[in-house]
Amino acid sequence: MERTASPTQSSLIQDQNSSPSAPTKEPYVSHTPDSNGFIQYSQPENEMWHALLSRQEKQIPNRACPEYLEGLEKLNLPQNNIPQLSDIDAVLQSTTGWQTAAVPALISFGKFFKLLANKQFPVATFIRRPEDMDYIQEPDIFHEIVGHCPLLTHPAFAAFNETYGKLGLEASKEERVFLARMYWFTIEFGLVGRKLDERRIYGGGILSSPSETVYALSGEPEYREFDLIDVLRTPYRIDHIQPIYYVIDDLDTLFDIANSDVMSEVKKAMSLGLFDPTY
Repeated sequence: MERTASPTQSSLIQDQNSSPSAPTKEPYVSHTPDSNGFIQYSQPENEMWHALLSRQEKQIPNRACPEYLEGLEKLNLPQNNIPQLSDIDAVLQSTTGWQTAAVPALISFGKFFKLLANKQFPVATFIRRPEDMDYIQEPDIFHEIVGHCPLLTHPAFAAFNETYGKLGLEASKEERVFLARMYWFTIEFGLVGRKLDERRIYGGGILSSPSETVYALSGEPEYREFDLIDVLRTPYRIDHIQPIYYVIDDLDTLFDIANSDVMSEVKKAMSLGLFDPTY
């Protein structure tokens, strides 16, 4: 099955055991907002937004977690045009005190961590081309807004992102590689709810991907109970649909993870080494 989601900013550096993907033929370039923060998108770009949103809205009922659906309703995203970041900010500010930050297509780990630590979620202000509709390695505005911003209205999800940013700022290069796995298996590809018939999606990498949204709850992948040490030791690839998902009990579990001694667990994971890849 082809994976259609794009990785978020924290996942642009591939896992240690990842194989490099073919480079995009023509690099994506983000739009620069004007002095009022406004971006004028073209008709083809707005049409792509409509096509992606319409397609995904058919997949998420009874698959996305209730908190995501509530956040999506709060954002009240336009159907026919790419939203302005100021409109997203108004909702995030009123719920959790977060806001977006317009960024280029690719940013460094350091920049990413600094933004999160300051409660700013990076959003690259471009949208994928028609030929990349089913797979794009770079994180576009659809992935960030539809995949992640609805849950940034939830306190636990928002607090986890802020803590992750602060941890990343203080971590070494080697520690950041392990931290990336924690983010990958939660914010990007996390599931919530132990019982299969009650299990739902909260990871933005899944929720911005129609095919993976269906696949993730199909019973085909391997589901593992969330254990931080195990998560930190699990290799992944960004160019494959995920063979493993880690499952938390409820969204407030993200509070527990954020309040734990994450870096001690990172050091333990580093000493133990990685599990054998399953992809």
